[in-house]
Amino acid sequence: MVRVITIYNQSGGVMKTSLTMNLGYHLALHGRSVLLIDMDPQASLTVFMGLEPADLEQTIADSILDNAPLAMHQNVHQMDLLPSNITLSAVEMRLVSAMAREWRLKRILEPIQAKYDFVLIDAPPSLGVLSVLSLVASTHVLIPIQTQYKSYKGTELLLDSVKQVQDQVNPDLKIAGIVPTIYASANAQDKSILSAIQEQLAAITTIYPPIPRATAFADASMEHLPLALYSPNHSAVKILESIADGVETLL
Repeated sequence: MVRVITIYNQSGGVMKTSLTMNLGYHLALHGRSVLLIDMDPQASLTVFMGLEPADLEQTIADSILDNAPLAMHQNVHQMDLLPSNITLSAVEMRLVSAMAREWRLKRILEPIQAKYDFVLIDAPPSLGVLSVLSLVASTHVLIPIQTQYKSYKGTELLLDSVKQVQDQVNPDLKIAGIVPTIYASANAQDKSILSAIQEQLAAITTIYPPIPRATAFADASMEHLPLALYSPNHSAVKILESIADGVETLL
């Protein structure tokens, strides 16, 4: 059974893209077949995986807008990738009046998703059409939350948007868990917010161990490498491995 997981938060800078890339890599290390999809016009996942967005002649946008063949890049760090670039920003404008627009991504993935154990979608930091397309195409949503007050306070709005998708379009969408991110154990606010996440949200989903604040993630991204390849002994590698273990149990 393929699990299609959108990594989603309406706020930027919460490690969505790093989590997508690194979680996919750890699942691949487990022998799982993995497809990554960049649904953000900023194309950070595309860049992290070593592609130059401006040089791409075709991206996921062409498939969504014009039913073009999928622009698949295969076996990048043992994963396949459907890349993005700024042309994806045209999707929201061009689909404003399109029939059944919410189903566009789901329909183009249906012919190929049986090839994969996991499809991970890096959604944009917004509540717009691209995020809705991602959530409608998904079986699960994984939510990274930075352990800071602003990010935590946005959780209610985030969960409400997920519920709207569940109620109106995709009743089978499940929450795969919450991943606290950019956690500084020496910071009092981080500790307080982590406790609040664990106490208030554990009733609705799994709360994974926090991913620490670490420059190694940015350094690895600059080298277009998953953290486990760039710095195999980094403490966050074990945490990412535990998240992959948890995701493998999803039904």
